[in-house]
Amino acid sequence: MTTLARRRRYSRDPLGLRRALSGPLLPGLVAAMALLAALAVAGAQGAAALAQRWQRGAAAAVTVQLPEADAAQTRRALEALRAMPDVAEARAMDEARLAELLRPWLGGTGGLPLPAVIELRLANPRADPVLVGDRLAAVVPGALVEAHGLWVQRLAALAQSLRWLSWVVLVLVAGVAAAVVAVATRAGLAARRDAVEVLHGLGARDSDIAGRFARRLGLMAAGGALLGTAAAVPALALLVDLASPWTGAGAGGSRAAGGWAALPWPALAAVPPVAFLVGWATAQLTVRRWLRHLP
Repeated sequence: MTTLARRRRYSRDPLGLRRALSGPLLPGLVAAMALLAALAVAGAQGAAALAQRWQRGAAAAVTVQLPEADAAQTRRALEALRAMPDVAEARAMDEARLAELLRPWLGGTGGLPLPAVIELRLANPRADPVLVGDRLAAVVPGALVEAHGLWVQRLAALAQSLRWLSWVVLVLVAGVAAAVVAVATRAGLAARRDAVEVLHGLGARDSDIAGRFARRLGLMAAGGALLGTAAAVPALALLVDLASPWTGAGAGGSRAAGGWAALPWPALAAVPPVAFLVGWATAQLTVRRWLRHLP
């Protein structure tokens, strides 16, 4: 290396941070943290979407049972339900589907007579299904109405709890990443202590020294976060594909395409910049605090 090249390299990196902070440990740890962060962000958004879908869809679903009903009674019940303003849709469930739904609990109907079941969807999820049942019972005696609002509320509360848990995990991941960057910063300061003290003694400002550490460590954190986020994308696409029957992702298209399209791309794209900011801010604070103790 020529003398001119050495001078140029020294002018760009007078503290030798490229040698002192060049190991794969920090990017690798930040990559692991970014992978967890991507999973937490996707989990939070997925839980929110799931809770919203349950509240808007399943909360308005009502089941009507007609014990020992014949075709005429079922037709009369359908006509009465479709005439009600609170009912948006009413359709009879065929016996094959009903037998399939009962199979996990009964193992088969064994030729037993099955009740007629009508699926309803209320026009307003807040409508009282008891009133619908009372009106139907006046037309078809013995009709039983079963609403799923209680279970929907419980499932929505569970999804909301998972959402908050995901944000707590995200905060913990950010804290661990900041701690890792702080340890790496102190290691770099220890490795380049003599160079830092010389520059500081020659009149270099604390902001200049801290800025060089911050840029270096911020870029390393962003690079690790980019790798971790990229590693999380295939796993998230698979999870979205598996959860599509409950979330509705990929509706109207192929499931594979829906899995990729339903990913929270803006949130995932924000992980590397946020990692850079965390690394930059942590390095700034750590170096400035260390420089205060110098004479």
